[in-house]
Amino acid sequence: MPSRISFFKSEVNFRFSNKAGITRWIESIIKKERKKPGTLNFIFCSDPFLLDINKQYLKHNYFTDIITFNFNEGKVVNGEVYISIDRVKENAQTLDVIFREELNRVIIHGILHLLGYSDKTDAQKKIMRKKEDTCLALLR
Repeated sequence: MPSRISFFKSEVNFRFSNKAGITRWIESIIKKERKKPGTLNFIFCSDPFLLDINKQYLKHNYFTDIITFNFNEGKVVNGEVYISIDRVKENAQTLDVIFREELNRVIIHGILHLLGYSDKTDAQKKIMRKKEDTCLALLR
């Protein structure tokens, strides 16, 4: 079954470029983890849109940059990744990085969650950040 990676936007004025390159990058990361890319939907949205999802599905009442829903089937990686463009812009300014770099980090962060990586503890966060850095280096 070939992968199907799609990009959507909801309630946000945003143009996502280099879809083919990002798709190849995501597929290569998944394959490096000995998994198969399946159906992945990335939904770029606003803070209020993602806050509603956070409240409804996770019972959290705060803004976040990403929410990932895992629909994996065995070794096939499937999921929905919601990314707040508002949060990514603010985080990029706070961290003094360019927007696209922060967006790529958040995209791969979602993929890493789908691959089984967690960031609940400090030790897990350290592993996750190192994996993000390794994945981002493959884009350069």
